[in-house]
Amino acid sequence: MRWQNRRLSDNVEDRRGGGGGMRTIGIGGGIGGIIIVVLALLFNQDPQQALQSVQQGSGNAPQSESRTVTSNSDEISRFASTVLADTEDVWGELFSQMNRNYKDPGMVLYTDYDQSGCGAAQSAMGPFYCPADEKVYLDLNFFTEMEQRFKVAGDFAMAYVIAHEVGHHVQNLLGTSRKVQAMRAQLSEREYNKLSVMLELQADFLAGVWAHHAQKKHNILEPGDIEEALNAASAVGDDALQKAAQGHVVPDAFTHGTSEQRVRWFKKGFETGDIKQGDTFNAPDL
Repeated sequence: MRWQNRRLSDNVEDRRGGGGGMRTIGIGGGIGGIIIVVLALLFNQDPQQALQSVQQGSGNAPQSESRTVTSNSDEISRFASTVLADTEDVWGELFSQMNRNYKDPGMVLYTDYDQSGCGAAQSAMGPFYCPADEKVYLDLNFFTEMEQRFKVAGDFAMAYVIAHEVGHHVQNLLGTSRKVQAMRAQLSEREYNKLSVMLELQADFLAGVWAHHAQKKHNILEPGDIEEALNAASAVGDDALQKAAQGHVVPDAFTHGTSEQRVRWFKKGFETGDIKQGDTFNAPDL
């Protein structure tokens, strides 16, 4: 991915280094191993329940001193800041075309623990978007885990993760996520899981829309970049995660979509660049 020597976002807070040592938390739900939980919760638009469980097990997260990502920062933080800047450029223009104002999300880089508007942020949850403070929370060590344990590597795979979380911010601004959340109390767990899958696949689609327009604006793509994103989308499919964790697949427990679905919706967003074609909630076939 071509990203060096371009604009850094002004909306990144670097809080790394002040989170303290790692603590042990209890993991429920039948998922074995904390790295499986990392990927099972990856891209979760509504992390409140998981965050509350962390708070109960480990207390309040310690506060860290915040600093701005600059040109003198380490490469990985500058990369994340550049990708966020690209999403600001793309979504700012697309919202303008819809006669809407786009509010840039924030991004918090932290180590192990921090505090979000949704509660304690914990690295074992993976990257997440908190609608309460409109920020993406990211422990950059997550990308090392992706590469070492799941063989998902490449800078554009990392860009896909960030773009997906920003996709949840777009859903928040458009009111989509609030509508889904409002239906939670009215539906069974199985029925709500289906809505969650639709929400997550739409965020994958929106990540693809971002890639389409970022390529037009900044010529960011190098050979193999899209394949990196597709590999990442495939690795975090519910079927792949469940099979790795428990040896079999339980479709009724899907919350993010299968590997094939996640790949297909990202590709649709990238190929069309048209936000109107991402209505996963009324699609005849997910």
